[in-house]
Amino acid sequence: MSDGASNGDGIWIGPSVISADFLRLGEHLAEVEAAGADYLHYDVMDGRFVPNISIGLPVLEAAKRGTDLPLDVHLMIVEPERWVQEFRDAGADRITVHVEATPHIHRVVQAIAAAGAAAGVALNPGTPVSAIEEIVPYVQQILVMTVNPGFGGQSYIETSDAKIARVRELIDRVNPSCRLQVDGGVNEKTIARTVRAGADMIVAGTAVFNDRRTIAENVAVLRAQIAES
Repeated sequence: MSDGASNGDGIWIGPSVISADFLRLGEHLAEVEAAGADYLHYDVMDGRFVPNISIGLPVLEAAKRGTDLPLDVHLMIVEPERWVQEFRDAGADRITVHVEATPHIHRVVQAIAAAGAAAGVALNPGTPVSAIEEIVPYVQQILVMTVNPGFGGQSYIETSDAKIARVRELIDRVNPSCRLQVDGGVNEKTIARTVRAGADMIVAGTAVFNDRRTIAENVAVLRAQIAES
């Protein structure tokens, strides 16, 4: 499986599995794929780096068997270097680690590349863009958190647009092939502003998995908002 996405080089939408109904996970993965999503996003939380515990290796292994979509794993954990190979072996095509979670971010990025996955680095809302200046040339994506990580369903932090724009400028200057991902509070009301600011890889959780519409309808609404932006 490619580490890219299914719909070419436009704006990628990746539903966040943490917001799915786990009793119906296989069904939901099939619906996401049929809806034309570009990848699947997996939030891995350890209860230490963030105040929550979420899914791990068994769920990723099961999803690998149940979908052809690229699997994008976001490690919100301390000592991510200990788990790179395990998540790659479980099916991760892209692995993102937090710049705040390790003092040796370059070494971890090298380990991700050596394992055969696309490497990404994430920034918490309070972390300045300057923290990633030295690592941008070595990664395939930068993730800007637009909520404080740990829980789904939070509201988009209003100052995030300017931060996304600053990261976009840095990427365009240093590594134009790098993707700019946003995660947190992205829905039909906020997705267009993230794209206008420079995001081209969107994580959507409760905006895709909810009781208001079907998964296909929700993905279509998000794409319509992107098109209008």
